[in-house]
Amino acid sequence: MIIMKSDRSAVLLALASVMCWSGAATAFKKALLFGSPWLVVFAGSVISTIVFAAALAVGRTRIRRDDVISGLYLGFMNPFLYYLVLLNAYHGLPAQIAMVVNYLWPVVLVLLSVPLLGQKLNMKGLAGIFLSFAGVAFLALMGRSTFEISATPLILAFASTLIWAVYWVLKTRNKGKTTAVLFTGFVSGSIYLFVYGLATGREFTLHSGILPWVLYIGIFEMGLTYIMWNTALKWASSAAAVSGMIFLTPFLALVLIGLVVGEKIALSTVTGLLLVVAGILIERWSRKSFS
Repeated sequence: MIIMKSDRSAVLLALASVMCWSGAATAFKKALLFGSPWLVVFAGSVISTIVFAAALAVGRTRIRRDDVISGLYLGFMNPFLYYLVLLNAYHGLPAQIAMVVNYLWPVVLVLLSVPLLGQKLNMKGLAGIFLSFAGVAFLALMGRSTFEISATPLILAFASTLIWAVYWVLKTRNKGKTTAVLFTGFVSGSIYLFVYGLATGREFTLHSGILPWVLYIGIFEMGLTYIMWNTALKWASSAAAVSGMIFLTPFLALVLIGLVVGEKIALSTVTGLLLVVAGILIERWSRKSFS
């Protein structure tokens, strides 16, 4: 009975996390109406740092020397490099295109895990990976008939998946507590972003219209939701009880993009997303059958 209650709480928390992440693409696109990609990332990073600091205080978590050291390189990867690349992709692409391409990161992570973590791939896993890449190729090719898709932001969207996958591998090797690692990483990332802004002569002034969106990005996309998701995984009797819910995110995101951003969701976008998700599911299933 205790496990059932724990699982129920985990599912509710995971669902809340999915809902929060589903609004990220919309928040990115709306924030970019009032500020540059750098300004959106910098403001969001500072807000996230405050969120993680509050979480550390509530949990009375101590920061170790190793957490500070790991934060120096993890913070460079995320938020500095990852979100700068991702927001520049969103700046040049329709939100629905950037979101679907970015969702390819689990596939890129699997490919990187082969040389970096020594994991193995079987034929079913390779077929799933091929299907996901085919979905993005279909999205890019067929989407040109509906949207204006430039090569540079599309490449940046692909690059963001690689950066995030590398960050994920580095983070999994870190043995520190999640909140402490995130805090030190975002402190470092905020400093990197501040120095980058000074060096490139960026405008630090926040337009009033950007505030609700960067607050959403800082609290829910970059900050609190990571803690919520990790807590849901800890509470669940099995990670499988909640991990599958993450696949709801891109579909809910499309709904919000259509309703709030005002983009007409193209059939090619839905088809491409279905192929990407189907490929990820096949690859996951192949690991279970392989083990």
